[in-house]
Parts: sequence; structure tokens; C-alpha cells
Amino acid sequence: LHLFSFLDKNSRKNLAKTCHKLLEVFQDPLLWCLLNFHSPAELKKDNFLLGPALKYLSICWYSERVKVCNIEDWMKNNFQKDFCNRHENTVSDFLLEVSNRCPNLLSLTLSGCGHVTDDCIFLLLKNCPNLRTLKLENCVRITDRTLEAVTLYGGSLRTLHVDFCRNITQTGLERVREKCPLVMLRAERSANMIPDNKPGKKLILEKASRKPVQL
Repeated sequence: LHLFSFLDKNSRKNLAKTCHKLLEVFQDPLLWCLLNFHSPAELKKDNFLLGPALKYLSICWYSERVKVCNIEDWMKNNFQKDFCNRHENTVSDFLLEVSNRCPNLLSLTLSGCGHVTDDCIFLLLKNCPNLRTLKLENCVRITDRTLEAVTLYGGSLRTLHVDFCRNITQTGLERVREKCPLVMLRAERSANMIPDNKPGKKLILEKASRKPVQL
């Protein structure tokens, strides 16, 4: 176990293929209390185990492609839609598995996961009652509904980051501060960013901006 702990997921899997005893070590839950992923594609690989032993999970995608995922759906061209369709549900489906199989999760960090919704976080908070740290960065679909879920099911939560989540509002943040005074809340830029608008609202704004201005 000590030797395996120095290896990345691919190396662990390769080493486990060399003999039955090393395969047993690979399957030991003690080896899988922490998982770090650097792209949605890594979530589909068969080089890790998911179970009750998992306590620390991080999915951080810093690729330039993240920008495509953060474009409003109604503004994407066909190429951008095709790109997103390939992995749109990858992280959400994975988090659904985590919420069902990892009740002892203590910490979750998501960065650049533009397709993760409030429903995913709601389910995690509900099924992982020991969650103490929740860090969300540049997750465009996260809204005040997630903050409301924190007030309802985040009884163990002590750290909450919602940085660069443009659909978070100041009202939602104030509600968390009021109802969860023990939570260390950070929301860098979130409430100050321009939120998404539904197509109907966007059209109204465009028409208003075309009105002539007298100088």
C-alpha cells in the first residue's frame, strides 16, 4: 500500500496487472480515499476504485476548452454544441455515482466543470452528510439553488467557495451568511459578474440597447 501510494492512477493499474497479489493491493479501499482528476476524459478510465473509502475528490479542468463550455447554450454554434455534447453529462454522471457510493466524502473541489448543475450538488449534499469542504470555481450552471441546498443540507459544511460562478447572486450569498454563520464563505467575483439571461430576456435587452440616445 505504501508503494502504491506514490503512483498515479495509470501506474497503479499497470502494476496491478503483473500479479494477483498486487491486484489485491490495487483493490484495497485504503488506497482510494483521495482522487484527483484533470479532465472529464479521466473519469471514464478504468484505473481507479470508487467506494465508501473516498473522502477527498477533486475534478479540475484548466484547459482552454473550458471556455466553450461556459458559453450560454443558445449562443453556441454547431461546432461548439458538438464539442459539449461529447462530455456534457460526463461529470454529472460521475458525481451521481459519487453521491450514491461515497457517503463518507469530506471534501469536493470542482473547477472548470461548466456542465455541472445545481441538482448534482443538491444530491451530493443530501447523500454525503459529512461533507465539510465544497469548492466550486468557474462552474457556470451553478446558481442560488446550490446556495439554498447548502442552507438545507450542509450541516457539516465549514468551507464554501463559489468563485467565478457568474449566476450566483449577492442575495443568495447573504442568505448563506445568515443561515450558516459557521461556514467560511468565499465568492470571488461571482456576484459581480454578468449573469446569463434567458433568450427572451436577452432579446428585450438588445432591443432596449438599440434605442437612440440624444446627446
